[in-house]
Amino acid sequence: MVRELVPDAFWQRVAPLLPSPRPKKKLGRPRADDRAALEAIVFVLRSGIPWEMLPRKQFGLSGMTAWRRLEEWTRAGVWEKLQERLLDELGLRGKVDLSRASIDSSSVRASKRGPSRAQARRIERRRAASIIFS
Repeated sequence: MVRELVPDAFWQRVAPLLPSPRPKKKLGRPRADDRAALEAIVFVLRSGIPWEMLPRKQFGLSGMTAWRRLEEWTRAGVWEKLQERLLDELGLRGKVDLSRASIDSSSVRASKRGPSRAQARRIERRRAASIIFS
């Protein structure tokens, strides 16, 4: 079941984007496998279970390790690079329809933290016109 979460074709796209692990300062437990960590991350995100409830025997790592790896990869920009790579592949195949694309505030950074309160447009407090009840 675990290999179904991260198929080989997907793993081949993700693996080159992952940052190389930092050298360890101390001896200890070996680093958990990156693919197992990705499988655990996908499992938690798809199932909605808490990180602490991740079945350790099934994935070979703890939920906290998976969460730390997700945090590390997010800081390294892996997900943005993956999105770019997938969109490039789809674009080369002609499977991207940009006529239906939209941009929202979650994908565009506000320049200089957006307008100040003094510059912000004041919104009137009145009932909006209704087409149904006119």
